[in-house]
Amino acid sequence: MHILFLSHYFPPEVNAPASRTFEHTRQWAKDPDLKITVITNNPNHPKGILYPGHSNNWIKKEQIQNINIVRVKTYLAPNAGFIRRTLNYLFFIPTAISVSFTIKKPDIIIGTSPQFFCAVAAYIISRLKKCAFVFELRDIWPESIVTVGAMHKSFIISLLEKLELFLYHQSSMIIALTNAFRENLINRGVPASKIKVFKNGVDLSFFKPKDRPEGLIKALDAENKFIVSYIGTIGMAHAIDKIIDVAEKFISNPKILFLIVGEGAQKKSIKKMISSKKLANIKVLPGVSKQEILGYYSITDLNLVTLRNTPLFRTVIPSKIFEIMAMSRPILCAVDGECRQIIEESGSGIYVEPENVDKISKSINDLYNKKDLLIEMGRKGRLYVENNADRNIIAAKYLDVLKDKSNFK
Repeated sequence: MHILFLSHYFPPEVNAPASRTFEHTRQWAKDPDLKITVITNNPNHPKGILYPGHSNNWIKKEQIQNINIVRVKTYLAPNAGFIRRTLNYLFFIPTAISVSFTIKKPDIIIGTSPQFFCAVAAYIISRLKKCAFVFELRDIWPESIVTVGAMHKSFIISLLEKLELFLYHQSSMIIALTNAFRENLINRGVPASKIKVFKNGVDLSFFKPKDRPEGLIKALDAENKFIVSYIGTIGMAHAIDKIIDVAEKFISNPKILFLIVGEGAQKKSIKKMISSKKLANIKVLPGVSKQEILGYYSITDLNLVTLRNTPLFRTVIPSKIFEIMAMSRPILCAVDGECRQIIEESGSGIYVEPENVDKISKSINDLYNKKDLLIEMGRKGRLYVENNADRNIIAAKYLDVLKDKSNFK
């Protein structure tokens, strides 16, 4: 059986789609009866700059842990600026289709979003190769770009929504990352029988409790401080401006330090906001490698998980919550819906209304110095992911569904 997987992102990139795709395909490739091929871009996310050791060739083939990786010519663009990012997404369609002619016919093609133009390429290749098309749904797009204000409702959005529904209906199967995504599609007329749910998980052998790296603490001038961190994408959806407002409320407490670690479209404006408020209790740091993220999780006393307060984001489960839980670190979750449900059921943290600066501030103040409670939250989080979010187990169940031919009738 040959599975062809199209993903806009792949390691050494470290965002959620890259990690999920690699960790699933890595497990699948251990099966001697399977051949796994991934078509992806040359690594450049999020800055639009090629990673060291990589060149922007039209085609480059490599193999990692039995995964056959085909990298294609990429329109390099940073994760900022709508037009250039859109060109980056669109450019992948013709390059992925072109390189597919060099690949032996697969039995199944999977296209993962974001961005959903990746699924467009997967659909076209599936028609050319006459094989099953699976749409892995990570984001309700284009609704999400309207929600964050990147685009307004328009004729173009209407066309994209028609294309979105077309892809759902043309797919042989849809793999949704949340139950809410599944309900969204059913309510829009997509047959429930073709939608399977496999939530995000975490590599428990990589993300696990570690000692605090004292060198990092010293480098940040954070000795004896209570560290509150946001680690991840600094984008329009993530309400980072509210974290700045929260930090401002703690300006008189030198024992609390806020960290923002990552890259994204809003990073420049966030830095300007901090500068204008003259806040010395918050540091904005560059995005780091997957290995380095472990250190930042380890020094963090309380992890912030935030999104805008909109109905759409109640359908989202940020993948970072599973990483944080696996590291036995506590979470302050300002995301309603399924994410809130997981945090409350697991006991791994507390929920606070999204974008509510006063309530977020109060929660931080309430947890400050409650070391035993924070440790207990971390312990419960680790226990939850061990029982519910082991990436290897999820990958195996996902593969069982793909192998079941009755799902593709």
